[in-house]
Amino acid sequence: MSDFLAWVADQNGSLDLIEPIHVAAYIEYMATIYAPPTVKQHLAAIRMCLDWLVTGQIIASNPAASVRGPKHIVKRGKTPVITADEARQLLDSIDTSTLIGLRDRALIATMLFTFGRVSPVVGMKVDDYYQIGKRSWIRLHEKGGKFHEVPAHHTAVEYLDAYLTAAGHTYAPDSPLYRTARGRSGELTNQPMSRQDALRMVKRRARTAGLSDRVCCHTFRATGITVYLSNGGVIEKAQALAGHESPRTTKLYDRTSDEVSLDEVERILI
Repeated sequence: MSDFLAWVADQNGSLDLIEPIHVAAYIEYMATIYAPPTVKQHLAAIRMCLDWLVTGQIIASNPAASVRGPKHIVKRGKTPVITADEARQLLDSIDTSTLIGLRDRALIATMLFTFGRVSPVVGMKVDDYYQIGKRSWIRLHEKGGKFHEVPAHHTAVEYLDAYLTAAGHTYAPDSPLYRTARGRSGELTNQPMSRQDALRMVKRRARTAGLSDRVCCHTFRATGITVYLSNGGVIEKAQALAGHESPRTTKLYDRTSDEVSLDEVERILI
């Protein structure tokens, strides 16, 4: 929004004189610099900010309401996906004789079996992994103060329990679940891992397992959804597990059609 207001000021305009044509001109200008998804995000931010100004009675109407962004249709996501066998290969390749190994395996399993984004996962507290009756649950704190609770897969339960027992912070409910390591000492600090810490760890573990260097944290979200759907899961349930607002978003992570396409290509017998 600050970029837009600066642009308006450069055009010798003021806030109360902004009209749809000014917003449209700015969006056309942005389209010469950025890709369509980025331009659409800028437009959405401008709309939200101007809506807030309308609510506060600072301006009479939202001049961005009628402006349309560039068309951008995505039917297949770009997130790299690995197979179920490769995911198992990665998990099995981690040396769990060390506390760091137990932490890394538990972190990857949490992302994989909850379809969780990396930021909510590394932001978990110890008490975000809890038990009700005989069932364990995982609570992820999402954007906007929302939280998403999912039943813990039995494999995730096994890995999390092993990690917590070795780490010894089972009884510190408000402490970070996934903590950074203190140099090469093999000990954990009291500081939570960042998403950058998690990405570096995933890249390192993927290389050790002999997987593609394109594997990233988001790979486990897409892989979990794909494996779930390929084993008879339904898109509506996958949507609920992933915490998506729309099944169309969930469908972007579905790579079950890739194998079908490859089988069809191999029919070209030359």
